[in-house]
Amino acid sequence: MGTKKKKVLVVDDETSVRHMLRLVLEGAGYEMCEAGSGTEALQFLQDNSFDIILSDIRMPELDGLGLLQQIKELGVDSMVIMMSAYGSVDTAVECLKHGAYDYISKPFKPDEVILTLRKAEERIRLQRENVRLRQQLSQKNESHKIVCRSKVMDRLLTLVTRVAETNSPVLITGETGTGKELIARALHQQSARAKKPFIAVNCGAIAPSLVESELFGHARGAFTGAVQQKAGLFEEASGGTLFLDEIGELPMDLQPKLLRVLQEGEVRRVGENRSRKVDVRVLAATARDLRKLVANGKWRDDLFFRLAVVEMHIPPLRERREDIVLLAKHFASGVAAREGRPTPEITPGVADTLKNYSWPGNVRELANFMEKTMIFCRNDVLDLETLPGEMRRRDRDATHKYSLKEAALRLEKEYIRKALAATDGNRTQAAKLLEISLRKLLYKIKEYEIE
Repeated sequence: MGTKKKKVLVVDDETSVRHMLRLVLEGAGYEMCEAGSGTEALQFLQDNSFDIILSDIRMPELDGLGLLQQIKELGVDSMVIMMSAYGSVDTAVECLKHGAYDYISKPFKPDEVILTLRKAEERIRLQRENVRLRQQLSQKNESHKIVCRSKVMDRLLTLVTRVAETNSPVLITGETGTGKELIARALHQQSARAKKPFIAVNCGAIAPSLVESELFGHARGAFTGAVQQKAGLFEEASGGTLFLDEIGELPMDLQPKLLRVLQEGEVRRVGENRSRKVDVRVLAATARDLRKLVANGKWRDDLFFRLAVVEMHIPPLRERREDIVLLAKHFASGVAAREGRPTPEITPGVADTLKNYSWPGNVRELANFMEKTMIFCRNDVLDLETLPGEMRRRDRDATHKYSLKEAALRLEKEYIRKALAATDGNRTQAAKLLEISLRKLLYKIKEYEIE
């Protein structure tokens, strides 16, 4: 809860009670405000927030129960404690049913008041901790969310749903930054293995001399520095999923051993003679062209075919431009939520700039760009002036170099949409309006992914 003083609003029509409680509360380190009636308390709550409200039940005009009900209707999240005189316990219990945290009976001792407030403080702390943990969990889940609206990604996610139900190996291909690990996680989370481990390892980030030990484990004394036995990642992922990222970097001498695991379902630790059974689904990903590596004799063809039982390709961001603005909004929203700020609106000018950029680093580059952009955006609108300088320069350069081509494509797409709208979707009539063949129109509709 920190060292900041907790604010308490005391509501009681008796001056002597309010005076006594001020002495008790301020002596215990609380900051206290007082109201002589329920109506006055509501006025306080319009412009002030309190951690705890301590209210008498019996008051003229607006009694404690009526005040409690109005507090709940206003959405005030203060912890409410009722004060009940002798003989009004039934009313106090009724208040509890309407959302009061607790009640104390008059006449009360100072220690009793403070103890009740301390308990309320602990409840507040737990509630806030609960909210924080839920937000963290939400952000974690959001970080693994696949955001898209393009047809090509819709088809890919449909395939993910179907393939997730199997145990077959999957090879995920695509340029760096396209989100291959997100697809791997989606396959795991939608499978029967979802409650078991998901372990990801970048094969290109491990020293070649250590790859075998990392994947398969080693016995004590198997090599210099192996002071104790160690289970490999295959064993750690048993029952779950092992994601081998950058599988194209796997050394040639280890490829037969990986093939054995896929075929036999067992691993042998470095320095041991016996094999151990493992139940692991293997997902692999690469930005390299494994077929070309196989053709050049730099990759085993039998391992390639064993890994690529199902092959999924993630297209680069420049080939699914309809996802760009949606992703930008998603990343901006994530940064805003993390910093406790409202999500800014993206203007049409910024949307066009984002869509016209080629994004060689794909989704990862867009995520980093939006993080940087949110540093400069302090308002609720993200406009061209807010964009970092390099993007504005890129936008000007791209406009000078590609404006005619881009303009022609946009105009063609717009005219096709208008012709279809004018003919209520009749493609034959639309083709006549556009003075092109029906075959060409159908090709353009497919190319532009026009609904």
